[in-house]
Amino acid sequence: MHPVLERILPKVQKPSRYTGGEYGEVIKNKNEVELRFALCFPDTYEIGMSNLGVRILYGVLNKIDGIWCERVFAPWGDMEEELRRNGLPLFALESGDELKEFDIIGFSLGYEMAYTNVLNMLELAGIPLRASERGGGWPLIVAGGTCTFNPEPLADFIDVFLLGEGEDLLPELCTLARSMRGAEKEALLKAAAGLEGAYVPSLYDVEYNGDGTVKAIVARGGAPQVVTKRIVQDFENSYYPEDTIIPSTEIVHDRTVLELFRGCIRGCRFCQAGYVYRPVRSRSAKRLTEQGIEALKRSGYQEIGLSSLSTSDYRELKELCDMLLGWCEPKSIGLSLPSLRADNFSMEIMERVQKVRKSGLTIAPEAGSQRLRDVINKNLSEEEILNACRTAFEGGRNSMKLYFMLGLPTETDEDVLAIAELAFKIVRLWKEAAVNRSGGVRITLSTACFVPKPMTPFQWEAQVTAEEYERRVVLLREAMRSKAITYNWHDAETSVIEGVLARGDRRLGRVLEEVQRSGGRLESWSEYFSIERWKDAFEKLNVDHGFYSSRERGKDEVLPWSHLSAGVTPGYLWSEREAAMRGEVTPDCRTKCAGCGANFLYKGGSCDE
Repeated sequence: MHPVLERILPKVQKPSRYTGGEYGEVIKNKNEVELRFALCFPDTYEIGMSNLGVRILYGVLNKIDGIWCERVFAPWGDMEEELRRNGLPLFALESGDELKEFDIIGFSLGYEMAYTNVLNMLELAGIPLRASERGGGWPLIVAGGTCTFNPEPLADFIDVFLLGEGEDLLPELCTLARSMRGAEKEALLKAAAGLEGAYVPSLYDVEYNGDGTVKAIVARGGAPQVVTKRIVQDFENSYYPEDTIIPSTEIVHDRTVLELFRGCIRGCRFCQAGYVYRPVRSRSAKRLTEQGIEALKRSGYQEIGLSSLSTSDYRELKELCDMLLGWCEPKSIGLSLPSLRADNFSMEIMERVQKVRKSGLTIAPEAGSQRLRDVINKNLSEEEILNACRTAFEGGRNSMKLYFMLGLPTETDEDVLAIAELAFKIVRLWKEAAVNRSGGVRITLSTACFVPKPMTPFQWEAQVTAEEYERRVVLLREAMRSKAITYNWHDAETSVIEGVLARGDRRLGRVLEEVQRSGGRLESWSEYFSIERWKDAFEKLNVDHGFYSSRERGKDEVLPWSHLSAGVTPGYLWSEREAAMRGEVTPDCRTKCAGCGANFLYKGGSCDE
């Protein structure tokens, strides 16, 4: 450890964020390594180490001879201040080496509000922000994650974006970089553009119309006109981190996590993940049980969670719970099942899960009225919601969390007030249940501002303004008159900026630079977010943020991400938008294939649904 760093750590919160040395970290001999990869997560250690994708990529790369992957996280404000004061660059946890010594720096992008962290981490590392200012002597800067389905606001800063799942694509890029060591950067980028799923933004020219919309996106230098995401073809046998790093400090999700399947059979029209992770691919219950038990043995965790976009849609859920609990229950290891749907929630599943410990139930109706749930294709009736609550109450639970969105397309005040009505019905349902009433019932109701996202049927929709969202919050809050209900709401200003960045184009790069230069970082944390800083940047650079957030797009408009594909065809997305406006629902993939186009990515045939 650097001697100056030893003096700094006692001055900051949670110094264990920056020390490394955890059980399970990978240390390699630098003299025997041909390529060094810095896996950067643009948020704090506690958030990044809870990310299963980070653990997967860390393990995949470190299993390759000649490659050493190390971790880097965004420092908290106090640590950043000490680094800058003492002239220390940002460093990797495993070796303590500064980022400039690495061959490739890769960022994981799961949330638009982390964009300023990317720039800030590069600056802390002493690396030029803009890709055009980095020649062959600088590390190659790459990025992957959900946000890469519209990465245009970061296009000026990233050399290569990796679309889709990285288990195969990232090793291919590293192999290419090793084979072309010493080559000109331009040659490496052109070669990288030939990898399926790799998007090199410098090889695309963007033209604009007089009204500010995109006129055309033109590929050059042999780059494909449309870059299509990569998926893992054999998910059953794909890498899972059974032997993983055990954090030396508490993290957000401090447990073993099993990934049941990727994709989702549902088709909620607001859900970006449900579209960009298609087609559905599952692991068998036998394989998952083996992985889970081995991971628990090696880690010593006392809880295992089942992860997916909709856990109760996993075909072998009952068998998996039985097999896991057969090993976990005698050892008092808890089993948690997030992402359960109200329409297939059962007492049987609940009883299995709470054999070791009970937890509250979370349901996400998203909208209060049936009309609006049909618009967003939630495929969830009020009766199903109430039946799930009744089942939970009869099983001994007396707490419930409900999640909704405000500002969904076609939402009216009646739809907003329907949220309160549904919550009251749940309270009355508990009072009517002839079961455990001690302590009363606790309903926690939360709302967030809807953010239209690329690659969804609502990618063309206008986002409500912060003022309109706040009006609807007040309307709902004043309708809440039960002490049994606690109402929490997400702030609108962060959601508006998220909406701007989610559907932004390359012209927002200078806005990001201005915000970061004026102190913007850790924007997803209320302690650091400043709407005034963003407003000042928009005003200084004469950028109308409403052009990106509160403007409805036309069917024929060229979108900033039109040259990128998640496999689902634009025609299908538009047809789903039209169905939404008619209030028509689309059956889930298991009931009937809707022909979205994602199956063509699956070389093994159709998806397993």
